[in-house]
Amino acid sequence: MAEADANYRRDLAVFELAVERARYEADRALRQFDNVEPENRLVARTLEKSLEAKLAAVRAAENDLAAQRARRPVALTDQELAWIATAGADIRAIFDASTTTVRERKQLIRAVITEIGLTVHRQRRVADLRIIWQGGAVTEITMPMTKPGGRVRITNEDTIDLVRRLAQHYDDRTIAAILAKQKRRTATGLPFTRTRVAILRAGHDIPVYQPPAAPDVRPGDDDAVVATITEAEKILEISKETLYRWIRDGFITAEQITPGAPWRIRIDQTLRNKIQPEAPEGWLGLDDAAKALGVARQTVLHKVQRGELQAVHVNRGRRKGLRIQVKPDPTGLFDTADRRKAQC
Repeated sequence: MAEADANYRRDLAVFELAVERARYEADRALRQFDNVEPENRLVARTLEKSLEAKLAAVRAAENDLAAQRARRPVALTDQELAWIATAGADIRAIFDASTTTVRERKQLIRAVITEIGLTVHRQRRVADLRIIWQGGAVTEITMPMTKPGGRVRITNEDTIDLVRRLAQHYDDRTIAAILAKQKRRTATGLPFTRTRVAILRAGHDIPVYQPPAAPDVRPGDDDAVVATITEAEKILEISKETLYRWIRDGFITAEQITPGAPWRIRIDQTLRNKIQPEAPEGWLGLDDAAKALGVARQTVLHKVQRGELQAVHVNRGRRKGLRIQVKPDPTGLFDTADRRKAQC
């Protein structure tokens, strides 16, 4: 307590000296302003501005002095000191607890620190840190500074390369979600957020994602496009749930840039042909096809995936869903009119 009181008096003397100096400068500026001749308007305006600045400095110094006086340490009883010792131990346990978030740890630190002063010595590349704690205790630390352009911690190169590839297709929020699914962390061990992904991109000159224009694809187009699940839902008029089930069952082929990334589907004429408003006559649903072939449902799906059975998805009417050709159709569902004429 004696040390805290001595530090308080020492700091208070500095603020009192600053007030005394500011008042002296203000009195001096006032005397100069009073002595100027009224005819010298230009000089009078200059001295008036100087006087206003000096008076503002006095007010600021007096406010700082009042704030310093309010920081005077209070003498504590033995009972209060014992409680603080116990509470301090509890705070340490709370700070180290796994359930305490980073934000809560920052709030605890701000609650026990009054002021932090930093003095940088550029020639020696060191910084003197002075921490003033609640109660007046002071901690002084000298820390080495990093070299210009140097980095103490660097994000994993594999993560940087992954962000570089993902930034060509996704925005920062989506990239952060992908990195979170892969349990990747920043150089300081923090989970990635949209802001941290943006900082990582800026630090490694990775361009921001520029979304392309929405693909204008119609059922008759011959050009194939690669679309997200959301875009494929609009183009194919198929729900997201169905698309995900198709990917899982192997009815359509999709790809991911990396595990956890959104699926991307290549939409070409072959895929469009698999989606029809109604099924050809004699084509059966999945359960009926499995019974007709005497195999399990999964076996039928594997045969469809390998191309051993033809299948279409009916997207209209009450009988939506997968329809499978159990008996071969000699003409073929997707034969063109010219091919049928040639066979005739």
